[in-house]
Amino acid sequence: MSAQLSVHPNPAIRFEVIYETDELAVISKPADLITQPRDLTAQNTLLNGLFSRWGTKLQNLGKRRDFGLLHRLDRGTSGLLVIGLERHSYDDLRAQFEAREVQKEYWAIVRGSLSPQRGRCDDWILEVKRSGSKRARVIKARAPREQGAQPALTLYKTLSQGASPVAGSVDASLIACRIETGRLHQIRAHMSALGHPVMGDFEYGGANELNRLARKISRGALGLHAVRLSVREPSTGLHRSFVAPPPESFQRFARALELKVGRS
Repeated sequence: MSAQLSVHPNPAIRFEVIYETDELAVISKPADLITQPRDLTAQNTLLNGLFSRWGTKLQNLGKRRDFGLLHRLDRGTSGLLVIGLERHSYDDLRAQFEAREVQKEYWAIVRGSLSPQRGRCDDWILEVKRSGSKRARVIKARAPREQGAQPALTLYKTLSQGASPVAGSVDASLIACRIETGRLHQIRAHMSALGHPVMGDFEYGGANELNRLARKISRGALGLHAVRLSVREPSTGLHRSFVAPPPESFQRFARALELKVGRS
């Protein structure tokens, strides 16, 4: 590790730069890549890749500002992240997240057909630890609140429906999700609570037909992609919206289930 940098730079970690200025960057993370290491000795996470490109800037932000990371994606989830590169821009973007001004849209491939095709889930989420890892536990909206549970809201709509003989003719849907809150595993937990777990999500969906098919097609990837991100640029005040097409692993999932994946 460089004597000047807290995080080991690793140029072998690949990610796509969607937009870059002196104060921020918007990147697209591939699936099957951890966003942030549990400890700073790790070398194969997205943050290691970010340090290979913006090491000095991220080091100047320091651990107090999470080395520029404003939000995270689960390992199996692909898609858009915004990174702060200067202290003033990081703080401005952090305030936007806290005020829920940042808009995020995800595409998810889920088991079954949703009825109605457009709806919402506002069940609360409680973070619990299981086998040393954090997991989201859904608390039904009308149930008594458990201490530590936080409100969460996911809006969803069906974009396409399909099925695959390979997966036992199980129905599947491509849905768009907009999250009004950013809780741990929010979309995965909410969709599982609705009876429509995300493809490839063994943690919340178990070993169902869709997940076994996902493992054959692209082990380590989820049918979950952060497709759109809208933020206000700190220096100009302009609202900018960014789009990242889903990766090949997501496209393979969709093709196997005869789901139509159009433009976002």
